Amino acid sequence: MAQRTLELTLISAKDLKDVNLLSKMEVYAVVSLSGDPRSRQRIPTDRAGGRNPTWNATLRFTVPASGAGSLHVLLRAERALGDRDVGEVHIPLSELLSGVPDGAVPAKFVAYQVRKLSSGKPQGVLNFSYKLGEATQSGAYSGAAAPSAYSQAPPPAAYPPYAAAGAQAVKPKKNNFGMGLGAGLLGGALGGLLIGDAISDASAYDAGYDAGFDDGGGFDF
Repeated sequence: MAQRTLELTLISAKDLKDVNLLSKMEVYAVVSLSGDPRSRQRIPTDRAGGRNPTWNATLRFTVPASGAGSLHVLLRAERALGDRDVGEVHIPLSELLSGVPDGAVPAKFVAYQVRKLSSGKPQGVLNFSYKLGEATQSGAYSGAAAPSAYSQAPPPAAYPPYAAAGAQAVKPKKNNFGMGLGAGLLGGALGGLLIGDAISDASAYDAGYDAGFDDGGGFDF
């Protein structure tokens, strides 16, 4: 089966809903493929950004070259009495792999809407970049690739797998840099949540983040 490496860099989040009443949010992210716990990876917690956390953390996954499945990003607030969900993002892999050549693909920068788990209500914006390795043939699909040099601590096994929700299908839109904003991606009249075109330089994402996601929150990309 053809597969390729997906290198995902979670840059920052902005205008997340504050789920802490008495203290500043300290936000981290857990990423998995189609909710598969075997592929789950966690990035370090941002302890300074509050509602606008910044990570610049890179993870690597092995994904089907066909684009089957989805990428699930769960944002959580770290707390002494138990971590709390802030919001989530579902990205169909087909959005990231559609129309790309079999060779390596350079980094693209995109922004997706963060939504509340229970209601789908907007909770802020997630900024990330991704790039793809060459398509190769393999007898099995492993899900998570070997940890990268900047890969983070292994994810805790305290909470159960999160089921992948259906992605919000929105026709991808290209900006002046040729970077796609896809189906759940901010942009598109169907969602009415135009946040802006993806930028071509990771430095544009300077928002210090502080995740928190449980109730609805505005966003300002």
